[in-house]
Amino acid sequence: MIMELVAESLKLTVLAGLAIAGILVIIIWKKNQTTKVTYMKAVIQAASLAAIFYLFTYPVRPLLILAVILIMPIVLGRFFCGWICPFGLYMDVLTLIRKTFQIRYRVIPDKLNKFLHNFRYALLLLFLSLALILSLIEPPSTLNRLTIMALLFAGPFEHLGLLLGPMVPLIVPWKGPLEIGGLYFSFPYIQDVIKYSSENFVTINALIFLALTGVGSFFVRRVWCRFCPTGASIAVVNRFKGFKWAPVLHLNKNETKCTKCGICKRVCPVQVTEVYEQKGGKIMTSMCMLCFRCVEMCPYEDCLIVNLGRKTVFKSRNWLEPSEVD
Repeated sequence: MIMELVAESLKLTVLAGLAIAGILVIIIWKKNQTTKVTYMKAVIQAASLAAIFYLFTYPVRPLLILAVILIMPIVLGRFFCGWICPFGLYMDVLTLIRKTFQIRYRVIPDKLNKFLHNFRYALLLLFLSLALILSLIEPPSTLNRLTIMALLFAGPFEHLGLLLGPMVPLIVPWKGPLEIGGLYFSFPYIQDVIKYSSENFVTINALIFLALTGVGSFFVRRVWCRFCPTGASIAVVNRFKGFKWAPVLHLNKNETKCTKCGICKRVCPVQVTEVYEQKGGKIMTSMCMLCFRCVEMCPYEDCLIVNLGRKTVFKSRNWLEPSEVD
């Protein structure tokens, strides 16, 4: 047992080492300041995908994973959405393919985009309320059984499994919907689509979902992230007294350095407008996924700053002129 734990720990250590090595290579050798963070994010996304695959190979309790994802925004904002989420990686790959073919993306109207953002809170509330109502309608015989069902997403809590849909890797360590050469393949939400489809329409519904998400993600940047209930940021608690510190990881804007060039608004994959519209200070919107693309592309020195608490971890640079270091 101890040797097995050591072996698995070594696997994760090697994976983390490869990710760190990849980041160091990008920092040292990547000279283009407008893509350096994007490449680093891709390395971290790939490493996170492998780590999530390993996580699913163990009999982990889904409720604990979901709790981490939903509580994380209080401290790190939507960092999970921008840097870790497997579904986000798949959409970024489709965006890269679209760029390769030089096809222009589509822009969603701002009002519709904000409606979708608010709608995800309604979806999250629906799933949480449904689990609570069903547990009251058919209460278990003992509290212990209720706890077990909740941890395993069984009984009245089974619908909460939808909230883990974005984390499903393409190759899954369980019997997936598609088998090729002994490997099982899946896609975010596909197993949920199959689960809730009638027997005669399972394949059709799965293909329709794949087509809609694939085409939508190809033409609209991070389309699913705009209404994903899993990505509902609890960072809105910073509106209340005593929670102004949340999230600890956040963007700051220096109003005196901003010229209203609009680059931050154009490059944002989920069309956040607050970075452009806000005069200065801490960017409070929970729409932001903290992908730092706006900071990476901002051509004005120290205009946009990423802070972890009071410490600066990244800031915009004047990439229009070569730096003295380069």
